[in-house]
Amino acid sequence: MLETFRRLSLIEGLSLLLLLFVAMPAKYYLDMPVIVPLVGTTHGLLFITYLALSLLVSHRHGWSIIKWLLVLFAGVIPFACFVLEHYLKREEQGR
Repeated sequence: MLETFRRLSLIEGLSLLLLLFVAMPAKYYLDMPVIVPLVGTTHGLLFITYLALSLLVSHRHGWSIIKWLLVLFAGVIPFACFVLEHYLKREEQGR
């Protein structure tokens, strides 16, 4: 399950980057507002799935509340998904 969460965290993080650095500039600089609802909705669904799966993984692996909160914050901070993936991969290899 941790491997699935790692992959989801990367996909969710990339959707955040796509929203912030492609869709939003396209809306404001290229006058293409139709992109934001599409990317935003996809990102929102991915984030909700990320949240739910993080709860399942945290219970299965016995994460502290602090660790779980850090994982949640990594889902909303651009580029943090890559750091999280590194740490989760190390945890997965350690088990």
